[in-house]
Amino acid sequence: MLTLRKSSDRGYANHGWLKSYHSFSFANYHDPKYMGWGNLRVINEDYIDPSTGFGEHSHRNMEIITYVLSGELAHEDSMGNIKTIPPGDVQRMSAGKGVTHSEFNHAKGRNTHLLQIWIEPNVQNIKPSYEQKTIPTAEKQGVLRLIASPNGEQDSVTIHADAKLYAGLFNGEETATLTLNPSRKAYVHLIRGELNVNGQTIGCGDALLISKETQLQISHGNKAEVLVFDLMQ
Repeated sequence: MLTLRKSSDRGYANHGWLKSYHSFSFANYHDPKYMGWGNLRVINEDYIDPSTGFGEHSHRNMEIITYVLSGELAHEDSMGNIKTIPPGDVQRMSAGKGVTHSEFNHAKGRNTHLLQIWIEPNVQNIKPSYEQKTIPTAEKQGVLRLIASPNGEQDSVTIHADAKLYAGLFNGEETATLTLNPSRKAYVHLIRGELNVNGQTIGCGDALLISKETQLQISHGNKAEVLVFDLMQ
């Protein structure tokens, strides 16, 4: 079963320096039908103005993945990490028993556009940790490239959650197939372009909530960039 969630149906918050689209209930946006999907809790699409950002704030017991689409994000945390996250990198922060961090766009005259993803962990109160990897564009072209997994397989970042995250770029005749366990859930988020998923055409910002399916078939991409999640029931 596939349920289409249109980009225009997402929550939206305009904080002046930050414009954010919420796929699931977050902060002042609340929709009881969209509290999460499986153990996926948050997908926020953020646009951060130049020389602004999130000051120090804390998280606990959440797997947080940052996927930068344009610009750069500066990250600093209580574990001693001072990093810059460019497009093409995947950053994972396991908040565990507690971590404080800040995130800023230090670029002048250029917005930073990113996705922040929260996945509920399968272990509680672990020691916080950080990981960041570059995923070359060529490794995502025409395939679903694993970028986050419980075991860090295929050079993905390691998450402390029963979930896998794939990224892919599709254009023209490129196709991909992913086998699904019908007892689990899946989620497709189209970052940009247009794409056909199991016969359903989706556009930029659209998502598909998937259950009781055995296969995901991706085709007919038009400059498409997509994320696919394999999730707990």
